[in-house]
Amino acid sequence: MDQLEHHLLPVNGIDLSLYSAGPVTGRPVWLLHGFPECWHSWRQQIAPLAAAGYRVLIPEMRGYGQSSAPRDPAAYDVITLCADIQAAMDLLDQHEVCVVGHDWGAPIAWHLALLEPARVKAVVGMAVPFGGRPKQPAIEIMRQLYAERFHYILHFQEPGVAEAEMDADLPRTLRMMMHNTSAAVPRDHFLQEKPAGAGLFDGMQDPGTLPDWCDPNAFAQYLKTFEGRGFYGALNWYRNFERNWQRTEALAERQIEQPALFLLGDMDPVGTLEAYTLKQMPKRIAQLEQHVLKDCGHWIQNEQAGQVNQLLLDFLSRHYA
Repeated sequence: MDQLEHHLLPVNGIDLSLYSAGPVTGRPVWLLHGFPECWHSWRQQIAPLAAAGYRVLIPEMRGYGQSSAPRDPAAYDVITLCADIQAAMDLLDQHEVCVVGHDWGAPIAWHLALLEPARVKAVVGMAVPFGGRPKQPAIEIMRQLYAERFHYILHFQEPGVAEAEMDADLPRTLRMMMHNTSAAVPRDHFLQEKPAGAGLFDGMQDPGTLPDWCDPNAFAQYLKTFEGRGFYGALNWYRNFERNWQRTEALAERQIEQPALFLLGDMDPVGTLEAYTLKQMPKRIAQLEQHVLKDCGHWIQNEQAGQVNQLLLDFLSRHYA
C-alpha cells in the first residue's frame, strides 16, 4: 500500500480519482467498488495482484471520495458510469484490460464487457450476477412486489429522504451497513418486514463495533469517502433503473463472450434475492466460471480475502496472462 500512486483524471466531464499500484508495464486490472464502499475495500487484493505483475487500477467511482459527484441523479446511469472508466482507459492508452467489480461495481464490469468486447479480455463479478436486460425496469417489479412493504431500494428513490437518515451520523450508518449482510448477520435487515414509509434503520440497533473484516484504519478510509459530502452521490446510482433500462436497449440481445468469473458468498442475501438471475447467467455468459465461498456474506473480498485472491489470481493466470 506504500507504493500506491494517486491521480485525478479529467474524463467524461468529471474528475475521476484513481489509485494505482504495480508495474506500469503490467497488464491492467481494474477494481471497481460498490455501495457503500470505497477504493480501500480492495485493500487486500492490491498487493497480491501487484506482486503477480499486474498494473492495478482502483478508482473512486463517480459520487465517491475525491471523484466528482454531480447533483443530478440522471448523471449516474450505467452507460455514463461505464463511460467514466472507458475514458480513463483511453487516457491511459490501455487497449487490453481485465475488469473486476463488487456489488454495484459488478454491473459496471458486466456492462463494460458488453460494450468493449475487444478491449475487455476477461471480467470478474462479485456478489451481483448478470442475467441480461430485464423485460421491464427492475424498479417497476419492486414497486409491484413491495407496494405495502418496505424495500430499501424504493426508500432510496426520493432524493433527500435516505440522505437525511444516513448523513446524520456517518460512523453509525457505515457500522450498520457493514454488519448487515456480513456472514455473522446473514439476514438482510434492510428487507425485514416493516411497512412502506418506514425509515431505513427502523428496527435496527447500532452494533457499536466494527465487523471482524474491517479494522479501525480501514474504517477511517470508508469514513473519509463520505465526510463532507454524505451519501447523495452514492445513492444516485439507485435512482436510474428506468434510465438504465432505456439506455441499454442496444445491448439487450448481446452475450458476454469473454472468460468470466463470478464469486458469491454462501450467506450473502443477494444469492436469494437474485436466484432467478443466477439461473439465467449461464445463458448470458458464454464462458462462465462460478464459485460459492463458504462462511461468507456480502463483503466477499474482505470476509474471505484469501480465497478471493487465490481464485482471482488463478483465473487471471489462465485467461489474462
